[in-house]
Amino acid sequence: MSKLSKKNKIAIVIAGAVALTSTISVSAAEVTKLQKADATIQKTAAKSQEKVNKLYDQAQNLVFDFRQVVDDTDSARAYNDYVASLVADQESKIAAVQTDINGIDKTRQGLVPLMFKMIDSIDQFVSLDLPFDKKERQDRIAYLREMMGDSNVSTAEKYRKVLEAYQIEMDAGRTSVVHQGKETIGGVALTVDVLQVGRVALIAQTLDSKQTWVWSKDSNGWEVLGEEWRRPISNAIKIVRGDKSPDLIKIPVPAVGSNK
Repeated sequence: MSKLSKKNKIAIVIAGAVALTSTISVSAAEVTKLQKADATIQKTAAKSQEKVNKLYDQAQNLVFDFRQVVDDTDSARAYNDYVASLVADQESKIAAVQTDINGIDKTRQGLVPLMFKMIDSIDQFVSLDLPFDKKERQDRIAYLREMMGDSNVSTAEKYRKVLEAYQIEMDAGRTSVVHQGKETIGGVALTVDVLQVGRVALIAQTLDSKQTWVWSKDSNGWEVLGEEWRRPISNAIKIVRGDKSPDLIKIPVPAVGSNK
């Protein structure tokens, strides 16, 4: 190989430098293209990720809404079952009430004659009982008989009044009272203290405590009590009236089957 001259070497070096420069220039352009393509890819990927995130959020919301609908459906089913049980219970009670309503007429047909019998029983009882508050009791019976013929008074109210009369008679047998009034004894009208001890005894004593009588069911009139009863009856009247402290009282009680 022949040796190159210094001038030729310089030319070769310059040519190589030019060739290298061209090569470097081409590579930089390609790099720029790649960077632009990568940037485009990154943007596209970011947009895709944003869409994915939105779709994921929507899916989560749908799942939440679905679960809420399921819970609401279960609650609605439970409530509907509860309401259905209430309706069934109400229907059962309505049927029972309707049965009672259907039987009201029959009950009324039997109740009215019963009330007349009850009034008759009270009337008979008062006529055979001790004659305390006799006018008041007879007036009550007369009112009951008049009420039974009053169309403005309901059957229920009539029955209540009859029962009330029975209750008054029952209460009278559990109380002891004293009242002052006029009594015809031995054909003479006297002002006396009358002591009623339930239905056990009815006793009258003059205001000066000198004369004392007891009502006899057998003779249906007043019978004189002996002097030995004057003080015990006077004390009993004071105790029942409240003029003396409560204490045991002594009264005449006819033995069962006796004539007095």
